[in-house]
Amino acid sequence: MPQHDLGALGWSPELAEQLDPGLEPGRVVAAHRAAFDVQTADDAVRTRLPGRLVHENTDVAVGDWVGLGDGLIRVVLPRRSAIVRSTAGRTSEAQTLAANVDVAFVVTSLGPELEPRRIERYLVTIWESGAVPEIVLTKADRLEDPWPFVAEVEAVALGVPVHVVSAVTGQGCEALRARFAPGTTAVLLGSSGVGKSTLVNRFAGRELMAVNETRADDDEGRHTTTHRELHELPGGGMVIDTPGIRELQLWDGGGIDEAFSDIDELVGRCRFNDCTHASEPGCAVKAALASGELPHERYESWRKLQLELLSIAIRHDARLRRDEKRKWQLRAREGRARARRT
Repeated sequence: MPQHDLGALGWSPELAEQLDPGLEPGRVVAAHRAAFDVQTADDAVRTRLPGRLVHENTDVAVGDWVGLGDGLIRVVLPRRSAIVRSTAGRTSEAQTLAANVDVAFVVTSLGPELEPRRIERYLVTIWESGAVPEIVLTKADRLEDPWPFVAEVEAVALGVPVHVVSAVTGQGCEALRARFAPGTTAVLLGSSGVGKSTLVNRFAGRELMAVNETRADDDEGRHTTTHRELHELPGGGMVIDTPGIRELQLWDGGGIDEAFSDIDELVGRCRFNDCTHASEPGCAVKAALASGELPHERYESWRKLQLELLSIAIRHDARLRRDEKRKWQLRAREGRARARRT
């Protein structure tokens, strides 16, 4: 049988240089609870992590390039991008939604349920990841005039391409498909039922992802995606479909300046470098709020995310201190055990 072209999946000489001799390269195309589907040059194989890497909490995500040995994942190669969120709870941990992604599409439905604040949160996460964000507004056929909603999105997604599509009429689908260029890996992110799986099926030309029966008020059906999975599309390009995300909790704030570039520019014009935008004279942010240049809703969203990121940073520091303490305790126990043996 002919070998699978790993180059079409994004394999490169740079990746090959980082793979230890004797290991077989492959890309993770699906993630299950304790197993992974990996596409190699010979076949798609189901594999898992060895116990050592499990105990080391090795992170493996759809889109990762890995090295296989004796049927197991022995190494995860360095990523060029990673979309990471925080899991729920006070003791939250990082969860990688997709790795080695070039373009991340935030998919949401047009209509009253559209949430600009939620889009801002997605943009912070994507800018931090190293991928490029774009917005996809689905179900355009449901509205006589969708453009006020489009303008609302463009006001918070500054400089980010916005695609208006309908899987029913085909509006905008051809232009969106062109963004999945050969060698490009894209991921679709969004809530359940916004039409992510329907778009994947349309671009693939067949039903790759199951969708539930269409309802009268939902022209694209409710998706039933239960795990993240990477698909190769006819004509080139790859797309990762993901389950619906109910709540996107931030993990790191490195993308907040890009997502709120308008506020970041205003902050740079404040008279004082440590301006709190409360009572200081010469505050460009306060002036923009007073003139209406900066909407109060966007400013409050920015402030809320800043406070959330501060809380996350405190938890990260506490976790690092806890991990270092555990390492010290382990080294101490090992030292006492060696002393008893001698």
